[in-house]
Formats: sequence, C-alpha cells, structure tokens
Amino acid sequence: MKIIILGAGQVGGSLAEHLASEANDITVVDTDGERLRDLGDRLDIRTVQGRGSLPTVLRQAGADDADMLVAVTNSDETNMVACQVAHTLFHTPTKIARVREAAYLTRSELFDNEAIPVDVLISPEQVVTNYIKRLIQHPGALQVIDFAEGKAQLVAVKAYYGGPLVGQQLRQLREHMPNVETRVAAIFRRDRPILPQGDTVIEADDEVFFIAAKANIRAVMSEMRRLDESYKRIVIAGGGQIGERLAEAIESRYQVKIIEMNPARCRHLSDTLDSTVVLQGSASDRDLLMEENIADADLFLALTNDDEANIMSSLLAKRLGAKKVMTIINNPAYVDLIQGGDIDIAISPQLATIGTLLAHVRRGDIVSVHSLRRGAAEAIEAIAHGDEKSSKVIGKAIENIGLPPGTTIGAIIRDEEVIIAHDDTVIAAGDHVILFLVDKKHIRDVEKLFHVGLSFF
Repeated sequence: MKIIILGAGQVGGSLAEHLASEANDITVVDTDGERLRDLGDRLDIRTVQGRGSLPTVLRQAGADDADMLVAVTNSDETNMVACQVAHTLFHTPTKIARVREAAYLTRSELFDNEAIPVDVLISPEQVVTNYIKRLIQHPGALQVIDFAEGKAQLVAVKAYYGGPLVGQQLRQLREHMPNVETRVAAIFRRDRPILPQGDTVIEADDEVFFIAAKANIRAVMSEMRRLDESYKRIVIAGGGQIGERLAEAIESRYQVKIIEMNPARCRHLSDTLDSTVVLQGSASDRDLLMEENIADADLFLALTNDDEANIMSSLLAKRLGAKKVMTIINNPAYVDLIQGGDIDIAISPQLATIGTLLAHVRRGDIVSVHSLRRGAAEAIEAIAHGDEKSSKVIGKAIENIGLPPGTTIGAIIRDEEVIIAHDDTVIAAGDHVILFLVDKKHIRDVEKLFHVGLSFF
C-alpha cells in the first residue's frame, strides 16, 4: 500500500515505523529536516521536506497514485486542508486526519465529501480519555481493551502471590470458575512472551492477558489477584483537554478534583464542569497536596503535557499516601523505566493513538488494532467475510486454520454472543474474531487470512 504520512512527530514517526516494517511504500512529509533525516536513517522510507498542505509538496510525495493520506501534524487546520487538497486534486481514496480541537469535532457535518473530505477523524485526546476511563472502571488492571463495542474485553493484570490460580496450571481455571467462560491469550514473564497451554503454570508477577465477556471480567481478575476496591476519590493533575474530558466523563460517579496552574483555564473548568472541584496551583506543591488530603485519594492521575512534571508530581503524590498513581508519558523511552515502581501505570498517548490509526491502514476487514505491553504485541479484531470457498477461515475449526507462529484466537463475537475460542470452534461469516500476536512481523499473514478471494476491503 502506498501511504503518505504528514508529520514526523511522535505519532507520525511511530506510525511510519510500524508500517515500514510491513512492506508498505511510505513517504513522510514534515517541515523539520532534522526529524526527517533521523527517520530516514532508521527506516526504509522516503522523506519530503515541506508543508504537507501544499499541492506541490503532496505531488512531490507521490500523491498522484497514493492509496492513503494520514495527516497527523500538530496543526488541525493543516491536516484538514491537506485532506481537501488530496481529495480535490489527487482523488486520494482514503484520507485520515488528526483533529484535536473539540469545536471542530462536535460539528459532524463539517467532515464529508461536500465539505471537508476526511474519511477518518482521529482525536488523540478522546482516545486517551476512553483508555483511562476503562482503567478507572477496572481497578487493578494494567490495560483494558474493548472489542465488538464493549461486548468482550481484554484485560491485563499482574498475578500476585496468594491469587487462587497462581502456582497452578491454566486448565484449572475452568475448575475454579465452572460457570465463567474465559481464555488466557498471552502471558509475559520477565518481559518474555509465553504462549499459554493447558499445562502452563502462572507465576507471581506474570503479566496475564485474558479475554472474557464484559460481565465476567471482575470474576476472572479475582483468580489472578486480590481485587482492588472501586475508586471513590480521584485527583487529576492538569486541566488540559484530556483532564477536562475525563473529569466531565466521570464526575457524576466519583469525587473529582482538578489541579491546574493557569488561572484562565481554571475559570473555564469551573464554568464547564458540574461537581468537579477546581484548584489553582502546582500538582508538585507538597503543601497543596497535603492541604487537599492527598493521602485520602484512591487515584492520582498526572495528565499534563510535561513528562517530567507528571513523573515528579506522581512520585510526590504516592509518597504522600495516594493509593494508586497513573501518569501520561509522551516519551516512549520513559514508559518501561517508570511503570511498576511507585508509578502504577504509565500511559503512552502515542501507542493508544497508533492502534486507532492502524485499524484503518490494515488490509482485510480489520475493525481494531491494539498495542499490548507498550507495543511488544498486538490484539486485533477482524471480521470474517465471504463463504467457505472464498475465505480461508469460514467453516473451519480453529485447530485447522493455519495461524502464523505466535498467533492465537482468543474469542469470537457472533451477534450478541461472546464465544470463547476452543480448538473445535468453527468460524462463521460475520463473526468478529479476536486474535493475539506476540510477534508483530506476522501481521501481514494474519491480514491475508481475512482477505476474501483476491480483493481488499
């Protein structure tokens, strides 16, 4: 596939890295020559320096025969104009734009071929807000991913000493919970992936990924670890777009406080939010945190744009008694360094956004793509189309499907039913199939499984 990516920042660079490793023809456009040289040295891609919204620059990048334009510069306006130019002058089939400003996003009539021709809108702030919301709903989870509009969920937990299943074989999960259907899809032990078998023994500190119907998630979590109590008091550091959206989404169910430095932003938050308490000040001000009884907080969320400020305020909040701490980290190199110590969960906006982008770039009918363990593995939701003659999966039992190495099928969603996958489970047309890859180099082989005949969707 021939893809033009506008913007060589963290999202554009990460996307180029993912796609270049999958034999796509990638061109990255940016005004920053140094960033482009760095990407060009590391990856097998073309680079073009210039403003991505200009017709001459797009033509130089190969827009005449590009299959897709992905506009992820830091400017909403540049992204939208680039999609307009690509549509009008080059008839680019698929146009994806990152748009941050809520005032644009709330006007859906803006984005169609008669107005601004954007096929897919990506809002990183909304993606990250939804990601954090799911973590709040499942205390103790390291990652929570929805499939088939939330009918099934994939949850990552750390197995603890004393958990009922720790030290036992996976096949005993069914004995422990005879009425609950679930499947352990992947285990990471000391950062190495283990493909789960019936005789696999779960050890303390294993990172266990399991899938189940949404209603059964807490029951399965209780087998791996002592369940954390639901959160009640939540403190958010940073009243930017993510902080505001999150507070708006959760303030009716939790006691929420926001700490924000900017006085004008504080006034806006006070006018916009209903029951959230807005405090002006620094989240790394020890006296302020103590005055606001941070020791009583069930969850402290550091959501500013400054990694160092997020890390320092999180460490201080934890030291002063906050029970759980989650932190947004924009620099991917920091994520593995800090998660699991005083900071319970490090959230990478880039990885969350990349998953949303990849779902629209994959061949075959791929509904969603999610990075697991900060990009080490992937979970994919694909729809089976066609019939037994045109499809490689329809009408076959899972044990007879030639899955690539390191790939497992965890569940199938058929209409409203969540079917946990077993070797003799047969895939039907229209099934949503949830797959796990511990080795991303086989992603193209998975896509080929879900092609119908020779066509791409």
